[in-house]
Amino acid sequence: MTTTPHLLGPAGRVAAIGVSAAFGTFGELLQGVLPEENGDFLVTLPVARWAMARFEPDPAAPGLAVRPHHKKKALRLTEMIMADARHPAGGLLTIDSTLPEGKGLASSSADLVATARAVANALGEPMPPRRIERYLARIEPTDGVLYPAVVAFHHRSVRLRAELGSLPSMAVVGVDEGGAVDTVHFNTLPKPFTAADKRRYARLLDRVTRAVARRDLAEVGRVATASARMNQVLRHKWSLEPMIDICERIGGLGVVVGHSGTALGILLDTRAPDCHAKLAAAARRCQELMGDVTVYRTLSFH
Repeated sequence: MTTTPHLLGPAGRVAAIGVSAAFGTFGELLQGVLPEENGDFLVTLPVARWAMARFEPDPAAPGLAVRPHHKKKALRLTEMIMADARHPAGGLLTIDSTLPEGKGLASSSADLVATARAVANALGEPMPPRRIERYLARIEPTDGVLYPAVVAFHHRSVRLRAELGSLPSMAVVGVDEGGAVDTVHFNTLPKPFTAADKRRYARLLDRVTRAVARRDLAEVGRVATASARMNQVLRHKWSLEPMIDICERIGGLGVVVGHSGTALGILLDTRAPDCHAKLAAAARRCQELMGDVTVYRTLSFH
């Protein structure tokens, strides 16, 4: 969406303030490597946390600026879009996000997708998902947060593999092991997965694809837990097994993690009549284990 037009761009085109948003994820339901070439992939778990971007073009300004100042990737993306649109490169980009950084919640991906849409709205430029993917592939590995669905996504090559569909809303009782992970650096590390591991990831992808189609939350939880355990050889989380134990004790669906981050969460079916009791029990036990606990809500799409 845009606000009231307020200035003229090149060739007399009207420019406006552009505003947009993108949701984040709580880690990934599944992430690994398939047997095929360039087989790195993930399956998203969208949550109700957002990055919001506001772009105000100003041809009279000496250049582009971003707030907060450390959002340099979003500034670079704005420069790329402005150059392709042959628009004077002046203006202010402001990003406001409820997604913590470096935890595995797709904060950077959400920043960039929201930015691409806001800049396009301001300039009157079309910005379909494939165009966003082409830009983001030039910047960093990216989550599939530009699609309103649970998706299988090739994050290193930044391309959609498949839209899997939507799931009923779940609660995620989340904890954080602390610190932050640089996703760009993480994705340069060699992955120690064997050919047998890659075949297992293919089977897990088939399972979660069928589970989303059936809206089978129990199977989704089982796949998420299996993926979290397989990821321990790549980025070990000391609290994973204790979190799985808590999940089993309170009757949760499974444990989901930020495979390239520091977050872990217990999945709960919000439709279950005992969900509130399970949530309270999970939060109490997680607090005893880790300290701070944050509850997230996953997104459903129509």
